Amino acid sequence: MTQTALSINLNKIALIRNSRDTEYPSVTHHAKVCIDSGADGITVHPRPDQRHIRVSDCFDLAAMLDVEFNMEGNPFAAPMKSDRPGVTDYPGFIELVKEIKPAQCTLVPDNNSQLTSDHGFDLTVDGDRLKPIIEALQGIGTRVSLFMDPDLVQIELAKQMGTDRIELYTGPYAKAYDLNDNVDAVFEQFYRAAEKAFDLNIGLNAGHDLNLNNLTHFATLPQLLEVSIGHAMTVDAIEMGLTNAIRAYQKCLGK
Repeated sequence: MTQTALSINLNKIALIRNSRDTEYPSVTHHAKVCIDSGADGITVHPRPDQRHIRVSDCFDLAAMLDVEFNMEGNPFAAPMKSDRPGVTDYPGFIELVKEIKPAQCTLVPDNNSQLTSDHGFDLTVDGDRLKPIIEALQGIGTRVSLFMDPDLVQIELAKQMGTDRIELYTGPYAKAYDLNDNVDAVFEQFYRAAEKAFDLNIGLNAGHDLNLNNLTHFATLPQLLEVSIGHAMTVDAIEMGLTNAIRAYQKCLGK
């Protein structure tokens, strides 16, 4: 049976730090606490405005991590000047990834005005632009995952793009679960998407709004390799402590 890895997204830790002119709380310190508490990997999503994770955080994490480092972002995000003293300019997402060479890069179709990622790629629109980017990242030894909706046709197109993995956008599942609204039918969509990914020999990741209430059920998807959790983890850590929160999430994953 596949052991699902738990990757902790540290964006909200950085957001708290950035609310003041300080280096506290430390992103790298919390990464170490996560790892020492049993996390399998660390995820960051450095946006061009550096509203939470900064360019410098990415380099600092890459220098100290001995677990999988997953960098998420829009592959078409352009360079942006920093308007905050002491904060390095954003070089463009792909340029940043090429310099850091993380173990995994998750490409996400968000834009600068979005609060958070809220949909997967439409590869009928972006496929031609994505293919050479995927190949370039694989050429530096980075595994590539595409952020996708549970759409079987789109997953087949992802295979044609040559991606190593897909990450299913789980917002609709989480919403259905929390509202107890048509949960079984929504989950079935994700289950079929997982089966399709397996049939196509694409690795399967998932993330967005997964939490201690809905993760155990979702983790029954076949061949689920990795989930990334940040927002809910941060909230749970306030209530129960970071170490206990990570252990609770690992228990949801059967560990």
